[in-house]
Amino acid sequence: MFDDRTDAGERLAAELRRRDVEADVVLGIPRGALPVARPVADALDAEFDVVVASKIGAPGNPELAIGAVASDGSVWLNDRLVERLGVSEEYVERERRAEAEYAADKARRYRDRGKIPDLEGQRAVVVDDGLATGATARACLRQVREAGAARVVLALPVASPESLEEVRAEADEVIALQTPVNFRAVGQFYREFGQVADEEAIRYLQDEG
Repeated sequence: MFDDRTDAGERLAAELRRRDVEADVVLGIPRGALPVARPVADALDAEFDVVVASKIGAPGNPELAIGAVASDGSVWLNDRLVERLGVSEEYVERERRAEAEYAADKARRYRDRGKIPDLEGQRAVVVDDGLATGATARACLRQVREAGAARVVLALPVASPESLEEVRAEADEVIALQTPVNFRAVGQFYREFGQVADEEAIRYLQDEG
């Protein structure tokens, strides 16, 4: 159990240093990952920024992610789930456009113009507070890769074992402190797991660490 997201970030930072992971930039996935990613960026002496994506929900069940799209339009779709549910191409494209715009709006709240930092040739560590379906993380990793990062690491306090294996293809290295077989939801492994408001998350970006 992690006490809270800051505790998880400190433990994750210690593990990355133990593994001699080097980073030019640490990217947290808003909002919940910002308290986790801040200690990681400080420990690795790296620039701290965000990478933003939004889930694409299934028809009639928005909580069921059939994919996700990043603020630059980078998209990941669960093709097997899309086919099994019989989701139309028109629905996917309509939701992709809507969620891409939502993600872009969100990115603009966190940084000037909403643009991801220049990642060409950079070593990037993407941090989330946990991995459930992996949809959002995959879209974010694709955005980072397409932005030209030379090396991409995904770092997590806790992850679903199945989703972790599926997301490995999107990064050069994936590090998770815990991969419990009884995984049901990220929050079950935190004593405190409240919502992180945008204002609070932005303060982590402004903090010099």
